[in-house]
Amino acid sequence: MYLVKPSVLQGDIRIPPSKSHSLRAILFGALGKGLTTVHDYLPSPDVASMIQACRALGCKIHCHDRSLEIEGLAGRIQGAEDVIHAGNSGIVLRFITAIAALGTEPILITGDASIRSQRPMQPLLDALHQLNVCARATRGNGYAPLIIEGPLKGGVTRVFGEDSQHVSSLLIAAALAPGPTEIEVLNPGEKPWVGLTLDWLTRLRIPYENADFKHFWLKGNHRYPGFSYTVPGDLSSLAFPVVAALATHSEILVQQVDMCDCQGDKKLIDILKEMGACIEVNGAAKTLKVQKSNPLKGIDVDINDCVDAVTILAVAACFAEGTTVLRNAEVVRYKECNRLACTVKELRKMGAQIQEMPDGLKIEGRPLQGARVFSHHDHRMAMSLTVAALGAQGETIIEETRCISKTFPGFQTDFAKLGASIEVIA
Repeated sequence: MYLVKPSVLQGDIRIPPSKSHSLRAILFGALGKGLTTVHDYLPSPDVASMIQACRALGCKIHCHDRSLEIEGLAGRIQGAEDVIHAGNSGIVLRFITAIAALGTEPILITGDASIRSQRPMQPLLDALHQLNVCARATRGNGYAPLIIEGPLKGGVTRVFGEDSQHVSSLLIAAALAPGPTEIEVLNPGEKPWVGLTLDWLTRLRIPYENADFKHFWLKGNHRYPGFSYTVPGDLSSLAFPVVAALATHSEILVQQVDMCDCQGDKKLIDILKEMGACIEVNGAAKTLKVQKSNPLKGIDVDINDCVDAVTILAVAACFAEGTTVLRNAEVVRYKECNRLACTVKELRKMGAQIQEMPDGLKIEGRPLQGARVFSHHDHRMAMSLTVAALGAQGETIIEETRCISKTFPGFQTDFAKLGASIEVIA
């Protein structure tokens, strides 16, 4: 639990390593042939869940202070020595479900209460079923626990693509299947995150064809050697110090910012600039400077390329003049919580004039007041509410902030170094 007071920020902050890249690096290392070393990975609960899942499939992973050594399985999956637990990670749940389909024995996959009730799996289960994989939810409701029994040999399938994780899961499994696979994607969304997976396939020289993210063809039966990889900064986490500086009329420098990386949430910076933020990126130094600027202006914007930023963009909109409309974000209803409904509920406690739409949010800029709010056990909600509190009038208590370790383990201490008044009280 945090007690947050209005603050003025100054100084430097380093964003944590990318969760998305960390998870993919571990999984691809586990599926490769030979030794893989992953440097500067994100030490978080989701990463721990991916490590445990890969170990359950037979992979040996050695954890060091800032690196991992992974002895790959060369794409050979049989069964699992125990039930695979995805923890609170949707990526681990979806990716491991597809990889389990490569095996020859039944594999049981589950997760925590949020995973078992909030993360729909039926689109991926249906797609695997079309590839002659036995894939079903044990309760028949389309949610974990799941039983997967392969082997996936290739074939033709179609999948609903509003959630990119279903598509990425199939792409990774299809690359290793013994035969070719054709994937048709219905209503493709979150394209930059599928692009992130394709970037990994390209990095590992895995051939594929992509027709505008609506159709993919993979030859399959691909084996690749182990590799060495250093995880870049998390551009999803970049949003929080940047908006915090804007909300508190502060100037800060953010380090470890590689805007050439293909992470989708970098589009957030373009959106904030469109709102009037004064932001300077130094590509050579991999830094981003937030400078004092005139008040932000409300805009109408499609955020499907960076939907994970919906909570923090809603906070930014509260500090903007005029109306902001965030569109094409319906998929965030199925994240750690229903981020549309929960953002509205919590920011209204702080006095925000915010309205939920079927696919997004509408916000009228107005000053926020301190209040007692709840994160809904969602790391992005917790950090967004903290940022809102830094720019609000009066004190704010944020309940359940331990979830922040999912993507930004040093959040409170790093922000405190900038001058943020964030006290851990429980």
